[in-house]
Amino acid sequence: MPVLCIASEEITFIENEFVTVQFEKPLQKVAETVMKMYPDIKSEIEKRFHSVISFTPTIRLIKDRGSFQSMINSGPVVAVAISKDNLIIIDNSKMKTRPFSLRTTLKHELCHLFLHHYVGKGDLPRWLNEGVCQNISDGIAEIMIGENKNLMKQAVLSGRLLPMNSLERRFPAEDRPLLLAYEQSKSFVEYMENKYGPESTMHILNHLRDGKGIASSVHMALSIPLIDLEKNWENYLKKNITWLTYLSTHIYQILFVLATLFMVYGFVRFWIRKRNYRDEDDGFIPE
Repeated sequence: MPVLCIASEEITFIENEFVTVQFEKPLQKVAETVMKMYPDIKSEIEKRFHSVISFTPTIRLIKDRGSFQSMINSGPVVAVAISKDNLIIIDNSKMKTRPFSLRTTLKHELCHLFLHHYVGKGDLPRWLNEGVCQNISDGIAEIMIGENKNLMKQAVLSGRLLPMNSLERRFPAEDRPLLLAYEQSKSFVEYMENKYGPESTMHILNHLRDGKGIASSVHMALSIPLIDLEKNWENYLKKNITWLTYLSTHIYQILFVLATLFMVYGFVRFWIRKRNYRDEDDGFIPE
């Protein structure tokens, strides 16, 4: 049974042997919901990775956006996982903003903590970390930027994908490259698991856990050099994302734009003709 404790006038917490939930008093019902959903989320991650979550995380619920942003320095995100403290901080004000929900966000951040503990002192690349956690949480990341479903397609068609080795340590700071980094990470891990099986990720993680680098871990787990895997992924994207498919998915927008242009063109012609008629009525003959 959870135990309700008072930490201060502003912050209260509920805890049991598996998790601690900190919250501002108006969020008590939300905190109780987190306590109820946590065992299932924990079980799902343990089942996916065939490993037990032995650490006890603290989940901190923040009531408003301003308070959340004052606590972190991680760009346009709705939640963060601080691995060294086993801490998850969630901006509760965004949990009903599509596509985020409390459950998917919590699962995503708990996955980050799990990967940190599982790999231990191993060198976990940022792209692998984010890609795996997005796949675990139904493709949802913690980033909150205006939707741009075409960003990945545009990068493929223009040949401007970010090199995966540039995403090993950190992601770009600017919004659009940052969003692209998240999308690439998800796509790359999805491709890898579809091509080599869902357990391919675990094989790589195990090698990282043993102290191998990411290039060696991928080669040992999948029997293909990382650079070749990346080339194969890029070729796969190019085959499936062409200008024809890109235009076909935006046919209604294209038709709308064309119709608008024709309307503007017709209006301009009508206005010019009307002005010419008025000039003729006034005794002027246009050249």
